[in-house]
Amino acid sequence: MEVKIATVSQVNGYVRKILDHNIILNNIWVKGEISNFKHHYSGHMYITLKDESSILKAVMFRTSARSLSFEPSDGMKVLARGRIGVYEAGGSYQLYVEEMIPDGVGELYIAYEQLKKKLEDEGLFAPEHKKPIPPFPERVGVVTASTGAAVRDIINVITRRYPMAEIIIHPAQVQGAGASESIVQAIQYFNAAKEADTLIVGRGGGSIEDLWAFNEEITARAIFESEIPVISAVGHETDFTIADFVADMRAPTPSAAAEIAVPSMLDLYNRINTDKNCIARNMAGRIENSRLLLKRFKMRTPKDRIDEYNMRVDSLMKSVTGNLKMRMISLKRELAEQAAKLEALSPLQTLARGYSIPTRGDGTVIRSAGDMKRGTEFILRMKDGNAECVVKE
Repeated sequence: MEVKIATVSQVNGYVRKILDHNIILNNIWVKGEISNFKHHYSGHMYITLKDESSILKAVMFRTSARSLSFEPSDGMKVLARGRIGVYEAGGSYQLYVEEMIPDGVGELYIAYEQLKKKLEDEGLFAPEHKKPIPPFPERVGVVTASTGAAVRDIINVITRRYPMAEIIIHPAQVQGAGASESIVQAIQYFNAAKEADTLIVGRGGGSIEDLWAFNEEITARAIFESEIPVISAVGHETDFTIADFVADMRAPTPSAAAEIAVPSMLDLYNRINTDKNCIARNMAGRIENSRLLLKRFKMRTPKDRIDEYNMRVDSLMKSVTGNLKMRMISLKRELAEQAAKLEALSPLQTLARGYSIPTRGDGTVIRSAGDMKRGTEFILRMKDGNAECVVKE
């Protein structure tokens, strides 16, 4: 029996290929506690993840580490996502980390990422589905809690900026069990009743758990299906909820959403005044130009106008004369060229060289001896005259 012998490199390479083709190990979340944390000067992070009975070496390269929103440290419990691969030179397998978050919000975060990918693949975030926000809404619908800073901020901003807009508030539960259903019901009410031109849907800031109603699939689909343009107004400036991606416009805070929803009366007044002043200046300029033109017209006598017309006639005559002269010169040159061509083709030139031309009495040319016979009378034309001839032979 033949014994197959492999090198160490071949064994490590073979194991690496097996791991690289494993679907589960190519994108896996691992929960563990950080130990032996080292942040290399190159930017790479070297980590050991451990639980009660095992350890797993991990590395997070600089490009992925830049996206971390926290500083890892020993003893911290985290969720790390990446792929299991082999470090062939060291003969060990490790987790190549692409994403890492503190444990505690991990399950919610994973659910958030999965739903976000699902809805994005379905096209719910696509720009072509975004509806424009009306520039001058008559009614602004607000879906938020009936009490709290968010609704007060929205009312204050809209009243200050655009007091002619009517604010219609449909209270909704924005946190806890049943919050997403309450938000969906309010959005559907506004669409059924057609009571608003623009909808503001949101709440003040909070933890990821507090904001979770805006990360639910039913909330996202209700916003997407709304015929009324929706401005999301979840007060969390740095993070995005699923509702932010689906909405027609995203605002970082409820106050900012109110500013997006309505124009500023002060800005409109200033624009109107600017346009009015511009129109007034243009009209004044045109009136002044017309006045000067009329004044100049009145100052001119009939003789001035006749003299001006005479000058114009003289100028035109001079121009016409010059054009005629140039045309005559061109025609003379062209005539001389054609005459030279004609002279070159003239039979007179042939006669001048000593030749003669026999013709019949009617002037037609006799071109062949076969056209003659004894007694035929013809005229022989030469350069200095003609001779009447008879054919003897």
